[in-house]
Amino acid sequence: MNIRLAHKIIIALDVKHGQDALTLVDRLEDAEIFKVGLELFTAEGPSLFEDLKSRQKHLFLDLKLHDIPNTVAGAVASGVRHGIHMMTLHAAGGREMMARARETAQKTAQESGLSRPLLLGVTILTSLKDNHLAEIGMEADTETQVLRLARLAFEAGMDGVVCSPWEIALIKEECGKDFLVVAPGIRPAWAAAQDQKRIMTPAQAMDRGADYIVIGRPVTQASSPSEALTRIIEELEESKARPHGKESA
Repeated sequence: MNIRLAHKIIIALDVKHGQDALTLVDRLEDAEIFKVGLELFTAEGPSLFEDLKSRQKHLFLDLKLHDIPNTVAGAVASGVRHGIHMMTLHAAGGREMMARARETAQKTAQESGLSRPLLLGVTILTSLKDNHLAEIGMEADTETQVLRLARLAFEAGMDGVVCSPWEIALIKEECGKDFLVVAPGIRPAWAAAQDQKRIMTPAQAMDRGADYIVIGRPVTQASSPSEALTRIIEELEESKARPHGKESA
């Protein structure tokens, strides 16, 4: 198995209970980063963090923080103290909110002697399309709005953004290759789309420049999660071996 490729895959622990999450982690020895979202965090709280860290895993805390700058800064400071590797903020919270979060993360890390988590601005959820944006009063199309929020996140000092794989190339062109792009909405060709709208296969997303891809149910709900992960990594290896990384028809 290509360990370098395995470390670019974030496994979404979209389960209801901590024990179910840890069982999955133990079955996925080759995965390095695991995403804890709202459902699991609300059920288990920060106690789950220590269990993951004791297994030498990195934690991606995906709570999509969106509040007044002082409140978000406080939450980010707590994330630093918990040893979080990556965490998300809604870019729609604005420049001041994101800039304060970055400043607080840096200061807290220095004072505590800990590493600063990577801060990621969430652009537009992959469950939303143009008509959904219109319903909430956004005049811009999805692509334009994603790019606007990505630029704002970049200017506010975020390390990168979370966006659908369809906007990866645009963001890299606008914000530079070092600005991280984390792409959810990833579904292997053999998996169902489920509630995601703007989706892409793992190989397509990596070919377009994704730094990390987030995969949940195609792996976690498979009869053998480890075999599903291996299958995805093998597909990525095959894609990289083809000329220009193009997928076969």
